[in-house]
Amino acid sequence: MVVHLVDGTYELFRHFYGLRRFNKGKDPPYGAVVGVLNTVLEMIEGGAGHIGVATDHVIESFRNRLWAGYKTGAGIEPALLAQFHPLEHALVAMGVVTWPMVELEADDALASAARIAAADSRVEKVCIWTPDKDLAQCVRDDRIVQVDRKAKTIRDAEGVRQKFGVTPELIPDYLALVGDSADGFPGMAGIGPVNARQLLNRYGTIEKFPPKVLAERKDQALLFKKLATLRTDAALFNDVEELKWNGPTSEFDAWAERMEAPRLLERCVKAEKAVSL
Repeated sequence: MVVHLVDGTYELFRHFYGLRRFNKGKDPPYGAVVGVLNTVLEMIEGGAGHIGVATDHVIESFRNRLWAGYKTGAGIEPALLAQFHPLEHALVAMGVVTWPMVELEADDALASAARIAAADSRVEKVCIWTPDKDLAQCVRDDRIVQVDRKAKTIRDAEGVRQKFGVTPELIPDYLALVGDSADGFPGMAGIGPVNARQLLNRYGTIEKFPPKVLAERKDQALLFKKLATLRTDAALFNDVEELKWNGPTSEFDAWAERMEAPRLLERCVKAEKAVSL
């Protein structure tokens, strides 16, 4: 059994701005939602039988209380923001297990789901579908891998090491040092990727750095590491069989009509027949 975990928020952004190349600024109200549903359905049609999608029901999380500059919903275009909740409802109607996160983030849900799934001996592999560098910390050997759809790359632990120069376990330390502009924390001034790799490969985690390396900045580095460390304690499901896709619910007909996407419904019905054989 292979478990597929999808970053719904990333996919929504990807499809929204992908459509912008063609719609001349006239955003269809469900355009990005339909795009995400198409992507998930393509995965199902391709054999993804166990699948879960994580979303940011709200943008802010507990991390905003730790660092004032952490990312917020400010600046997100209204036409995109308006599709966050419809995406969640449409996914559920399509029969896809969905985790809308409030206090935690979608990335935390993916990390938690990966941990739960990988602990099950029936699971051969867990695929986390997102290019987000935060999720690289979840990779374990070739059992939990990160799938970068855009780069057409699957990264196992060795792939993460080749890309970042450190093992997956050290990714939070790496991000704490170099910063993460997408999440809104700057890292340590004067420490770039090359120096960060050298320090981490020499000393290990930030906690093990000699006092002279960061001096009075160590507490801030540890704060940034806390921001970059994904939570894995979200109680999302008890059994991986809960992630099995069994076809759309009776509510998906109405959603397909609302989104003006009848082809989605036809494909769902066909895919349901295929998995029931």
